[in-house]
Amino acid sequence: MGAGKSAVLGEASDLLAQRQIPHAAIDLDALGLAYLPSQAPADRVMYSNLQAVCANYASHGVCRFLVARAIENRAALQLCRQSVAATTVLVCRLTASLATMQQRVRTRESGPLRQQFVDRVSELNVILDRAQLEDFAIANENRSLTDVATEMLRKAAWLAI
Repeated sequence: MGAGKSAVLGEASDLLAQRQIPHAAIDLDALGLAYLPSQAPADRVMYSNLQAVCANYASHGVCRFLVARAIENRAALQLCRQSVAATTVLVCRLTASLATMQQRVRTRESGPLRQQFVDRVSELNVILDRAQLEDFAIANENRSLTDVATEMLRKAAWLAI
C-alpha cells in the first residue's frame, strides 16, 4: 500500500499505448471491491474475476497483462498465474520509504478505515519482505512515474533498452 502500484500501472499502460503495444492494465484490487453475501472467499472471487477479464481481453488479441496487486504469498501468486494463463509471469515490487508510503495512503484515503490502511502499510511491508516473491524491485520515490514505469517495462523486456 502506498508504493504506487496503481499509478505506475496507469503510466506503464500509457507508455505501451504510445508504442501501440497491445496489452491490458488491470488493477486487481478493483476486481475484488465487494462485500459478498455468500461464504465464498473474497480472494477466490477476485481471481475468478481476473480470469474472466483476461479471457475477454485475450479473445480480442491481448496477450500481455499488467496486473497491480500486492501479492503476499506463494498461494496468491499461483492463483494470479493461473488466472492470467500467461506463459511468463514476472513480479515487480515497487519500493519506497515507509514514511512515504504511509503519507501516500494517508493522503489518498479519507474514509472511516483510513488509519487502519495507514497502519497496514508497515505490516504489509514486513510480509512482502519475508515472502520475497519479486523477480525484481524498483524504487518509486523521488522519481517521475514515467521513469519508474519505463524501468519496469524494460526489466520485463516489454520495451527495448
